[in-house]
Amino acid sequence: MTTAPVSPDPTMEAIGHAVAEGRAGDSASARQKLMGLWSAIGVTGDPLYRCSLAHYLADLYQDPAQALAWDIRALDAADAVTAQRVQEHHAGLHIAGFYPSLHLNLADNYRRLGSFEAATEHINAAKTHAPSLPQNPYGDLLRGAIQEVAEAIAGRDRSRRASAPGSAM
Repeated sequence: MTTAPVSPDPTMEAIGHAVAEGRAGDSASARQKLMGLWSAIGVTGDPLYRCSLAHYLADLYQDPAQALAWDIRALDAADAVTAQRVQEHHAGLHIAGFYPSLHLNLADNYRRLGSFEAATEHINAAKTHAPSLPQNPYGDLLRGAIQEVAEAIAGRDRSRRASAPGSAM
């Protein structure tokens, strides 16, 4: 994003710090911190926090069943996020842009678990929402991943993708 958040948000900052820690290789500590935040936010807390946290926490699990549980929570929370809440957090952000990635992750987890029908439903949803992606490297990355997962589903390939989030962990 080229614009800055509207105002500092300690919870989103804490989520961001934990995500950075996980990406730096300390996934156990990152999971612990995110789980602590999840407990503090609560299952009925701010849906933007729940969506962001669950989406990133899913990436910290190698087991597709564990990741799937968090990705489902992220999608459920996204459905409760209002456009106003997203704009309060970041003026250049739109909830529609969350859905391609959320559905992509669900499709990938279902595929890895061998549930190809469910995987197909979610990869089709990711494709449907893909026009909401920005025309930038992030959008290009997701469009490529959507195509990669679609091909893996068609080939009934259950192996972990080298390009999947958390693959380096």
